[in-house]
Amino acid sequence: MSVRRVALIHATPLAIAPVNEAFARLWPAAERMNLLDDSLSADRAAAGTLTGAMIDRFRALAGYCVEHGAAGVLFTCSAFGPAIEAARDAVAVPVLKPNEAMLVEALGLAGRGSGRVALLATFAPTIASVADEFRHLGTSRGVTAELVTHHVADAMAALDAGDGLRHDALIAAALERWDGWRDCAAILLAQFSMARARAAVAERVQIPVLVSTDSAVVALRRAMGG
Repeated sequence: MSVRRVALIHATPLAIAPVNEAFARLWPAAERMNLLDDSLSADRAAAGTLTGAMIDRFRALAGYCVEHGAAGVLFTCSAFGPAIEAARDAVAVPVLKPNEAMLVEALGLAGRGSGRVALLATFAPTIASVADEFRHLGTSRGVTAELVTHHVADAMAALDAGDGLRHDALIAAALERWDGWRDCAAILLAQFSMARARAAVAERVQIPVLVSTDSAVVALRRAMGG
């Protein structure tokens, strides 16, 4: 094929539009293959942890996509880091975790700034997964940085109900009630579904606001030589 096929694997339909919009802006030539299993987030929340069976599901999802022509895989679900790592080991094409590239950017900003970055999430299980990934990336790169985190309650429910404006407003308003982001070098929006709130957040702060969608698309394009 003259155009490389990219598999986008989603655990929620809320992630589909944001990442496809990022591809349209940043890598329009990529042939996108969208695969949704919307039971993943519900099963992860019900189990309270990543089970062996769920990790096997991630391996199977990646394998299916590669079998059907994908030359690269991007998981868009933020609460499944170890499962995505297992999927990466199971196939012979680039496989990216959703926040990996954004966190690398954040470590660079932290190293040049205050040493602290702030993370907002609307799905609570995302926080532990991303915080663990941030620590591992910092250690592997020799960067000492602090990640402060905040869960924005009710925002995901608003988006799931079709109220995008309320979703964005709740995320932006969280900065008024939570002071943890002050003195940070950047604010990170943890989930692909939160990318739409970037402008609303950026209006309230004077520091960079990073979204995982854009960082991931650029990183996957680079990894695939696109």
